[in-house]
Amino acid sequence: MKLIERPEYLQKLEAVKGTPDIKVITGIRRCGKSKLLEAFIAKITQKEANANIIYINFNDDRFEPLMEYHSLLDYVKDRYISGTVNYLFIDEIQMCSGFEKAINSLHASEKYDIYITGSNAFLLSSDLATLFTGRTYEIEVYPFSFKEFVSYYELADTQEAYRRYLLEGGMPGSYVYHTDIDKRKYIRNVFDTLILRDIKQKYKVRNIDVLSTLTDYLTDNIANLTSPRKLTKEINAKGEKADHKTISKYIEYLCRAFAFYKVRRYDIQGKKYLSSTEKYYLADHSFKYAKLGTKNMDFGRSLENIVALELLRRGYELYVGILYKKEIDFVAIKGNEKLYIQVSNSIEEEKTKERELAPLKAIKDAYPKIIITRTGYPEYDIDGIRVIDIADWLMR
Repeated sequence: MKLIERPEYLQKLEAVKGTPDIKVITGIRRCGKSKLLEAFIAKITQKEANANIIYINFNDDRFEPLMEYHSLLDYVKDRYISGTVNYLFIDEIQMCSGFEKAINSLHASEKYDIYITGSNAFLLSSDLATLFTGRTYEIEVYPFSFKEFVSYYELADTQEAYRRYLLEGGMPGSYVYHTDIDKRKYIRNVFDTLILRDIKQKYKVRNIDVLSTLTDYLTDNIANLTSPRKLTKEINAKGEKADHKTISKYIEYLCRAFAFYKVRRYDIQGKKYLSSTEKYYLADHSFKYAKLGTKNMDFGRSLENIVALELLRRGYELYVGILYKKEIDFVAIKGNEKLYIQVSNSIEEEKTKERELAPLKAIKDAYPKIIITRTGYPEYDIDGIRVIDIADWLMR
């Protein structure tokens, strides 16, 4: 498989190199964490001729004898070299029994610059402080962005590239397959086998049918406002038995495993967060087509999912804006920056255009207001509201 350098992530790793933190690379399964680790090792090797690289990949059966933390500790200590920088890279750390004891011991020795990746369900953001007594620095990796997709396939026509990305998505492991059927089969297997299996194993989920039904419902309803109580009614109507507490737990498990991202509502006028209903977005829009098929294509929801993930990649906090009962798709906040964004597959019809403009026009503050849609044209302006083509925006 061709490798694409991911400079944004490499810069983040470079920025924390040499710090005392345990660097933890997280993200959905098969989004490229291992390849990122390899690329970073290659950069260090090029720049630092004397660096001592200790690399362990638990997917490689050569490291099977290290799957107990005492053996792992002995292996790493035996390879320590005094008088140089000792880098420790461990991929799929959760496969080592008692791994947290080994990492905490090595971190306490202050001899190693430590980088680890692991299964989402076993190395969760919420668990890091508990697992590791030392400081941790988390770098979340997402599936390929549109820009990375264009780079991988060396595409010149961004409009045609977007049409492909809309269907193929950002899971890089699928790119080696030549047919749409094989690509979607791979993506479906990633979701069902690796993500759901991890969740079942980590949390000892007994009601597998409810978890699967919930996952399919959330997948089919990306970008729709919903709540655990509403989801419980929908699932019980399909013949399953579950209460809203169980559904709330399962949703939390799916979000912890980076399968979905929850976006809360924000009252723009009252400047407060609303918690009764939320939206959920897939880690990659390709999961929707892979799991549910392409019979009923809803490009508008997929476009909104693409925008949501791209804003998260760019470091924004995301909220669904509410103003006078009108909904703004995204309130995106990063430091002192705030963006109000509407997303639509098309605004060619006058009625649709006015519907998308109305919530933005109702906002009285001076922060930028944007409609992201498919125009095929350069950016233009309607009453101070910027209208940007989706492919152009994704390439920025």
